Amino acid sequence: MLFKKIAIGGDHASPEYKEAIKKQLEAAGCEVTDFGTMTEESVDYPDFAHKVAKGVNDGEFEAGILICGSANGVAMTANKYPNVRAGLCWNNEIVQLVRQHNNANVLCIPARFTARQQAMAMAETFLTTEFEGGRHETRVSKIACS
Repeated sequence: MLFKKIAIGGDHASPEYKEAIKKQLEAAGCEVTDFGTMTEESVDYPDFAHKVAKGVNDGEFEAGILICGSANGVAMTANKYPNVRAGLCWNNEIVQLVRQHNNANVLCIPARFTARQQAMAMAETFLTTEFEGGRHETRVSKIACS
């Protein structure tokens, strides 16, 4: 794994996926901090997305994973932070591209549109795929507004 210190969080659509991904990453030697939620009781996704994104933004974590129903809301929230590049991904090919071309540091998974095994594979791909740099570095350096 390229990243060893991971923040994870999500809304009420995430607990099953989050637990499976946490176990997978911990078995691979990653340190995973879970910012919740732990139940399927309705919650507000920004509360959890902010915690993960702030940790990645501030350098406390090397990468983050956010999971919610569509993953749109968590991606929008996470991308408010200047040092976060959150990518909404629904298959492995897109995960590879957001790492290789966009140097994404937060993966956003739509639980209602991916199977649990697929989400686990995407998390592994995200944490093992290197940024290509080169021509992509110039583009990535233009993303932040600050």
